[in-house]
Amino acid sequence: MADFGYARVSTTEQDPQLQLDALSAAGVPSENVYIDHASGTRQDRPALAQVLGRLGTGDRLTVWRLDRLGRSLPHLVTTVEELGRRGVLFRSLSDPIDTSTATGRLMLGVFASFAQFERDLIAERTTAGLAALRAAGTPLGRPTQVHPKQVELIHGLAAEGKSHRTIAHLTGLSRAQIGRVLRGEIASLDAYQPPLQEKAVMERPQLEQVMSAIRDRIPPGADALADANGQRRIDRSP
Repeated sequence: MADFGYARVSTTEQDPQLQLDALSAAGVPSENVYIDHASGTRQDRPALAQVLGRLGTGDRLTVWRLDRLGRSLPHLVTTVEELGRRGVLFRSLSDPIDTSTATGRLMLGVFASFAQFERDLIAERTTAGLAALRAAGTPLGRPTQVHPKQVELIHGLAAEGKSHRTIAHLTGLSRAQIGRVLRGEIASLDAYQPPLQEKAVMERPQLEQVMSAIRDRIPPGADALADANGQRRIDRSP
């Protein structure tokens, strides 16, 4: 069995010597100790990844305190359980956790129960929050960059037979956004967009002016040319 140790401090200015002394006193060779200078909430901790990669069946990982290892209680329990499946022992010098003993395994089970309880609470709060938002008619998801004025313009151009490529070029939006607007897939627009028919009645003169100006900008055969260019680019792609 080989002993490995892991220590972590949040910044380069902090000194891990207290942890190193404790690991040394617990019999962990200094050459097998890995140190990270990073916040515990970060996922990219290279020293932790290295030591986890070196551990094999029968080895033991030691930390000074539980919060040195896990980003959260669920992450801590998941990590320790994964080590157990690999046949790796784990102990925390400042906590009653040592998976080589019955008491340590019992404490790990208690921690796992708390972690599952925390996950269940988060899931319940998330579900309740989403239900409340839906009941209040609040659109979910990221706010769209598409303005309601653009929505009516897009529908008007599409009704005239303009291609998605041409509409995207004239409105400054992507073809994917054009498709989502025409299919009614942008829920956040519903929060402030009047029905399309009402808008057409209320603002038809202004819309006709805009449409007329856009038609003047479209050269004859622009749709066919745009589609042909798109097809040629597709044909040349590997």
